[in-house]
Amino acid sequence: MLAEKLMQINAIKLQPDSPFSWATGWNSPIYTDLRMTLSYPEVRNLIKVEMARLIMENFGDADVIAGIATGAIAHGALVADSLAMPFVYVRSTPKDHGLENLIEGDIKPGQKVVLIEDQLSTGNNCMKSLNTVREAGGIVLGVVVIFDYQFTMAAKALKRAKLPIITLTNFGTMLDVAMDNKTLNQADAEVLQQWHGDPENWAAAGFDAID
Repeated sequence: MLAEKLMQINAIKLQPDSPFSWATGWNSPIYTDLRMTLSYPEVRNLIKVEMARLIMENFGDADVIAGIATGAIAHGALVADSLAMPFVYVRSTPKDHGLENLIEGDIKPGQKVVLIEDQLSTGNNCMKSLNTVREAGGIVLGVVVIFDYQFTMAAKALKRAKLPIITLTNFGTMLDVAMDNKTLNQADAEVLQQWHGDPENWAAAGFDAID
């Protein structure tokens, strides 16, 4: 249901014939902008409720909710509010003035933390945030993600770090839904599958990538 809603509001865009260019430099037939969900109360609330439920079921002894900047700050704050728990957010780089914080908010050594991420692709942001919280003395119980691209590189990195991951929806589910509702035809689905198999080196011949 969530995968379908994300496509309906263009939080997930599929363009096999006109690829996007990611910040990583990869060309991609898919682009996710999960900030878009904040403008749609029904979808925003669905994400909040499901994340809160998953945290209670899997990390019931958590002390703090930590959003990963910048895309998961709002979602993390909504979840923390619904659970009546403290909230912080984790920067990827220190603030360039003042206290130069990497963590905005208060984490005390020994507190148990659940990370909130909007999307998981390479896993780099999760790993940086994990290390930042651990360096501050926090104990990271796991990460809850809205959309997981299901890349092997991310799964291996999180497994090595012993960081449990729980996702609301993922690339495979999205692809199945897109096929079922005719958003993609078989040829387009095969393009996305080829890209998913080697996103770093994939290129759509004959088309210029767009930002």
